[in-house]
Amino acid sequence: MARFLLKRLGLAIITLWLLATIVFAIVNVLPGNVGRQVLGPFASQQSVDAYNHELGTDRPLINQYSKSLTNLATFDFGNSYSTKEDVAPKITKALFRSAKLAGLALILTVPIGIAAGAYAARRKDKLADRTIVMTGLATSSMPEFVTATILVALFCSSRDSYFRAFADPPDGTSFFGQFKYLFMPGLAMAIVYFGYIARITRAGVINALEADYSRTAIMKGLTSGRVMRRHVLRNALGPTISVVGVQIGYLFGGILGVEKVFNYHGLGTEILNAIGNQDLPILSAAVLTVGIVYMLATLAADVLIAWLNPRVLLETKR
Repeated sequence: MARFLLKRLGLAIITLWLLATIVFAIVNVLPGNVGRQVLGPFASQQSVDAYNHELGTDRPLINQYSKSLTNLATFDFGNSYSTKEDVAPKITKALFRSAKLAGLALILTVPIGIAAGAYAARRKDKLADRTIVMTGLATSSMPEFVTATILVALFCSSRDSYFRAFADPPDGTSFFGQFKYLFMPGLAMAIVYFGYIARITRAGVINALEADYSRTAIMKGLTSGRVMRRHVLRNALGPTISVVGVQIGYLFGGILGVEKVFNYHGLGTEILNAIGNQDLPILSAAVLTVGIVYMLATLAADVLIAWLNPRVLLETKR
């Protein structure tokens, strides 16, 4: 397990370095002068040059690149161009807000999706199986913002509605009190991802049920429920866990449509605002933060898969 973990961790570090390099390259090929953009068109050229020197944008690219890698290693992303605020606390706050929404979506999606996929697999080609598959296809084909808009129209349009059309709870709201604000955006994402998880779980369970070890266990007299718990799920959930790990990264940074519909300020909104304001420190920090979350999630998924199915470790040693 240690060798497996070190290998995956090394790949994650290399991926993060490549992501930081790509972000740096994209930021530096964008047109415009940072000093002129921040100080405005009427600022003197001397002031613009002094500001660029203060930011370090007039230094050679190799120096800027090495400084960006150092900042990434120390989580020091500097100050925002537009607000002059320290970027790290701003990104940390947005990360925490996205984590609450993503966590709720996963809680709503993963158990139900796995249970529905396993149920459909055990009733392959029957009415229940076809209903779950078709429902999953229908829900996963809808964009998140469309699902979010429908939920707002159905459950949040009345003044007497328990759920809110905006997901940003007032300051001082208790942990459980935030539920009525976050439930609808979490449900909007859960509806979309239900289909992915259910269909992948169904395929994995069908393959595991048709494998020789499942047939042998049934011939030995084990009940179908025990075969499912002890043999099938451990071997069938690998692809599902991989998909969940990938989707976690997307839930943190790619749910801009849901954030806009419910007026929720997460990492996706930070990225959009930074692009509009050409605020490069916030843009770089937000994108790299999403990348770190993605890599940690996939690393955790790989470890969980290896724990459930030790054959993965044997394949790694080859």
